[in-house]
Amino acid sequence: MDLDFEVVELGESDHPTEGTRAPDFVRPLVNDEYWEDVALSDLTTDGPVLLVFYTMDGDFPATYIWNELRDRAWDDEYDVTIVGLSISSPYEHKTFIDEREMGYRLFSDPQNGVAEEYGIVNDLDGMAGVSEPRPAVFLVDEEQTIRYAWVASQWPDFPDYDEVEDELDGR
Repeated sequence: MDLDFEVVELGESDHPTEGTRAPDFVRPLVNDEYWEDVALSDLTTDGPVLLVFYTMDGDFPATYIWNELRDRAWDDEYDVTIVGLSISSPYEHKTFIDEREMGYRLFSDPQNGVAEEYGIVNDLDGMAGVSEPRPAVFLVDEEQTIRYAWVASQWPDFPDYDEVEDELDGR
């Protein structure tokens, strides 16, 4: 297959694993109308949270991931809140939400501090001091315990959506 991009190995990550406590954080959480500072722990009090780290808004991996999640509509079928997190600004998130016609909220973390806490920083080649989170998915329960973790080992890389669905289904 002739790809228009180079696949990059990302190396090992030091991310939290199943059974460990998810690092808490507070960042602007953006929806289609406004944003406000929200803690992950605020979301988990209402039930499980599927926290999706992704590359910046508008690039093809982000578009692919959010189209897939929108089409699968897990939040309609399962008791789960789905939120994303990237380095994109609240303004970029609002535009991305509108363009993708998605009902999900997205955390804005331009300085990539949450990815640092989660051990999933991806330093961007050729851009000194610029990083983004590597794609990752964490299913966090009401006690803020990680029940499922997937972290990309290469760029681009995508979660096994059927595996995530099995986790949501309790299989």
